[in-house]
Formats: sequence, C-alpha cells, structure tokens
Amino acid sequence: MTDKYSLEERLAESLKSLAARMPFDKITIKQITDGAGVIRVTFYNHFQDKYDLLEWIVREQILSPVRVLISNHMFRETMVLIFRNLQKDKEFYTHAVKIEGQNSFAELGERTFYEFLYGIFSELITKENPEHPWLTAEYLAKYYAVSMNFVVMEWIRADMIADPEEMATVYEYIATRSMWNILEELN
Repeated sequence: MTDKYSLEERLAESLKSLAARMPFDKITIKQITDGAGVIRVTFYNHFQDKYDLLEWIVREQILSPVRVLISNHMFRETMVLIFRNLQKDKEFYTHAVKIEGQNSFAELGERTFYEFLYGIFSELITKENPEHPWLTAEYLAKYYAVSMNFVVMEWIRADMIADPEEMATVYEYIATRSMWNILEELN
C-alpha cells in the first residue's frame, strides 16, 4: 500500500466518521484533516473538496472491489458485494443519501455508476456493427447506472432493511426481465 493510498483512506475514514455524526454540509475540510491527522494543504493535494473525496469513497470502496467480478460475468456476486460494502458503512451512507442540490449523493451515485459501467461495457462489447446501432456502451451504461442508482438510493433511504442478498435478487430480477414480463408475472 502506498503512502498516498494510506492518506486517502485516512481522509475517507475521517469524513465517514464525521458524516455519521453531523450533516454533510456542516463538515469542514479542517475537521476532515484534523481527524486524519494531516494539514489542509495535504487534503487539497489529493482532492478538490469534500464532494470529490465522497466520490473517491464510492469509486474506491464500493465499485473498485467488484470490477473483477463484473468483468467475469459474476453479476449476482457483484450486486451482493456492492450492497454489503454499502451496509458496512450504513450510518455514513444513510447520512450521505440526504445530500441534495448541486452535489447531491444521488447525482454522484449515478455518475460514478455510469463511469464504472461504461469502462466495463466498453471492454466487453466487441461487435462493431450491432443490430441496433443505438445499443452502445454509452447508452447501456447510462440505462443501467440510472436503474442501479435508483435501487441503491431507495434501499439506503429505507434504512437498508432488506439484506444484501435479497437486494441483489431484486435487482437481478428487474434487470434481467422486460417490463412486459414483470407486468405479466404480477397480473
């Protein structure tokens, strides 16, 4: 582990600890750096602001660990791990989901899910001339990022009552069926 990684992790843990106790908009960079045992300048050498650090947390602690699973088509295991990792920091994410406005957590989630999925889909989609030209890595990543983000945000807002395995089953069920199939099954 490099010193830079250790420092980013310390800043992340400091932010998570603070966000579990107080509203995100009230947290200052000084509080984050004090909790991490570094000076403010050090923070700005790694992140633009606390929202940039929040995005780093989602990318590195939620999405990066599942990259190898999704690349190996282990869809269910990917979703279970995402939900488990979110649940590990339940208090933090329960507060983070309340961040609204220009830097809302929902917006951040959708963007990071999109970037993550786009990178993977770009690697996995090899057909140069698909039957439907609009089925590109970009469109698919956007579609699945929106749906995945919706399910994750609603689960967090519902206090993560359902366990990660159940949520993975729910998302897999929705993602692998057409709207018409689901309506038929519910009728």
